[in-house]
Amino acid sequence: MATIEEILQVEAIETDIYRGPAFPSLFQRTFGGQVAGQALMSATRTVSDEYAVHSLHGYFLRPGNPDKPAVFLVDRIRDGRSFATRRVTGVQDGEAIFMMSASFHVTGDVGIEHQDRMPPVPPPDELADRVDELPEEARAIFREWHQFDLRMVPHDKLAKSSYFAAQQRVWFRHRGRLPDDQVFHVGTLAYMSDMTLLGSSRVPHPDTEIKQAASLDHAMWFMRPFRADEWLLYDQTSPSAAAGRALTQGRIFDLQGRMVAAVTQEGLSRVSRDASAGPTARPDR
Repeated sequence: MATIEEILQVEAIETDIYRGPAFPSLFQRTFGGQVAGQALMSATRTVSDEYAVHSLHGYFLRPGNPDKPAVFLVDRIRDGRSFATRRVTGVQDGEAIFMMSASFHVTGDVGIEHQDRMPPVPPPDELADRVDELPEEARAIFREWHQFDLRMVPHDKLAKSSYFAAQQRVWFRHRGRLPDDQVFHVGTLAYMSDMTLLGSSRVPHPDTEIKQAASLDHAMWFMRPFRADEWLLYDQTSPSAAAGRALTQGRIFDLQGRMVAAVTQEGLSRVSRDASAGPTARPDR
């Protein structure tokens, strides 16, 4: 499997045109985090170092072919004194597979500060790496992400709220030391943020077989510097699922309890028509 350094190393092939490399994969279609990460790195290459990305919004338009590289076309929408905006289109075989808008904010700006508290969870070192205990299908997915350490917080150790329909928490980090460049950590987190998030929508439906699942759109906001090779808590919820789609949300905290990023994703969550006509799923597990 490729390293995250190799995955995010986009190649400039012309002005504002980049190629994202392809690597052997266990997935039938290109992992969404890979497409988003390569698109973000392409956009970042066109922005001055005095700016840092603060938000992105991407749409997954077609399944990517993991055996082929993707080409990313960057449009320089705006370069202002405080903000810069880029639009990126990922293309394979002449068709758009992904579109992203990314906004960059000049570093060193100041303003009000506050954040939600990190929910109480067991520290990651107290949670075993239980990949070998997962079903074979799930183990195959985790093998694709072998360079990342993911530790699910057991449901009996979650501090839950009765107001949330679905809750899930995951500690994750890159297993090896990564370059110090914050741009690289942001790109790595964009890749990582697609891991396990859509799965939070399945928590209230443990006995329902999902026939088709895929990321549809993905938005991120970056609030504070962080390292993707240090433990991060992914606090996930799924506020609603209906009509074959599930909305999921995530807040990402570092070990010091600082909220470093937020994620919202809508994904396909189709079941068979017979299953959808069955009894209503439990509101909480």
